[in-house]
Amino acid sequence: MAIGNRAIVLFLLFHFSNGQSVDVSKRVDCFPEPGASQDTSFLLYVFGGFGITAGAHRLWSHKSYKATTPMRIFLMLLNNIALQNDVIEWARDHRCHHKWTDTDADPHNTTRGFFFAHMGWLLVRKHPQVKEQGAKLDMSDLLNDPVLAFQRKHYFPLVILFCFVLPTIIPVYFWGETAFIAFYTAATFRYCFTLHATWCINSAAHYFGWKPYDHSVSPVENVFTTIAAVGEGGHNFHHTFPQDYRTSEYSLKYNWTRVLIDVAAALGLVYDRKTVADDVISRQVANHGCEVSREKSIM
Repeated sequence: MAIGNRAIVLFLLFHFSNGQSVDVSKRVDCFPEPGASQDTSFLLYVFGGFGITAGAHRLWSHKSYKATTPMRIFLMLLNNIALQNDVIEWARDHRCHHKWTDTDADPHNTTRGFFFAHMGWLLVRKHPQVKEQGAKLDMSDLLNDPVLAFQRKHYFPLVILFCFVLPTIIPVYFWGETAFIAFYTAATFRYCFTLHATWCINSAAHYFGWKPYDHSVSPVENVFTTIAAVGEGGHNFHHTFPQDYRTSEYSLKYNWTRVLIDVAAALGLVYDRKTVADDVISRQVANHGCEVSREKSIM
């Protein structure tokens, strides 16, 4: 197993900064307006999450709905807040994950352990099978997308601006926050939290939960990851019906990403939302899942 030294150093630095942010966030007397950086952190966590869930995942990886150019530009910009590779790279890994789940061609293969699936896969070089099979995937739809071409060409300045500079400037400019506290809370702490929320889909949502739709696969329904990852925790449903833009049959109250897509559709920014018919879902549950587990998903 080849170690990715650069990735290890970067993640150590970010998590050290994350520890610093927890320390400074306790010093509430330093806040000219208490909670300013925390509020900014939460909003950026949600919007950065949308850049992954509504953008890189549901729109570009799965083509589960279509969006107008302004909406695609908006989601691309939000995606930079999350700093999880450009959309084309992210989508290639995700398509590998779905096509070859829990094999050596799966970038975050859960058979290699919880830590590997969570973040260890980013600390080592990709398995040769991931590279070999990933190279065979047809990525022309994304490679020919001018919005994604722009992001890939300018990725470094975009993520520096949207992931670190603006999150630091906003609390300072609008609420008189100190740059030190703004950076450690709205930038580094928020960034690390978003990373782990996303990674929980690859780890916790394959280990802890129930399987209403297909008991033969590792992905499960996990309420915690639904909340933390703005609606992505219906993972057993999603792996059974990857083309459904909702990624979950129920849990609308936690599925903020679906709410965003539906609101955008009402505004004419999103169209051709793909869903699976109720009778198809019911037959799948009857033949390969569990109705009792399905009822838990309503909660």
